[in-house]
Amino acid sequence: MTEAVAATRRSRITPEREAELYEAVLDLLREVGYDALTMDAVAARTRSSKATLYRQWGGKAELVAKAVRHNKPGRVGDVDTGSLKGDLHALTLRADDCEMEQSSALMRGLAMAVHGNPDLLKAFREHLIEPETAEFHRVLQRAVDRGEVRADNPAIRFVMHMMIGAFAARTMIDEQPPTQDFLLSYIDAVVLPAFGVPAS
Repeated sequence: MTEAVAATRRSRITPEREAELYEAVLDLLREVGYDALTMDAVAARTRSSKATLYRQWGGKAELVAKAVRHNKPGRVGDVDTGSLKGDLHALTLRADDCEMEQSSALMRGLAMAVHGNPDLLKAFREHLIEPETAEFHRVLQRAVDRGEVRADNPAIRFVMHMMIGAFAARTMIDEQPPTQDFLLSYIDAVVLPAFGVPAS
């Protein structure tokens, strides 16, 4: 689908209505999970026609991926504090502990669905993984341009692995949700040293 066609589809509803639909989709995901979520249920919850939902999003996978993307607090690449540590800390502080716990629970549920659903995996790559990877690389490129990080630092290609890994592993290993304090400590102890940037 071209950007022009996608823009035409989205223009048929207001941004406020789009946000309401995405919030309803996330609520349903938390209640029943991806596999049990249906376009009929979304239509009923949002008082929309199923035809409208398919016209706007094409299917469940794209709708869910875009709802998750919309729920994220702003664009990674928009953060520019003047230092890599400042940028990574600012990104972490955009979501409070309660929001992180909700996001962690949601993503744990979706992780299972992604591996068993090629359409959902494709939508997640297109709308979440690839855009966020590109944005994190812009943050790192600014650090390279400032002279904070060497351009040939091998850790650059693993930035998303590190950031997502800490978020996901917190619950698996410690049986606790990710928190601001935990992620800030992780950034200072693991991420910044990997890039050769002092944490202090």
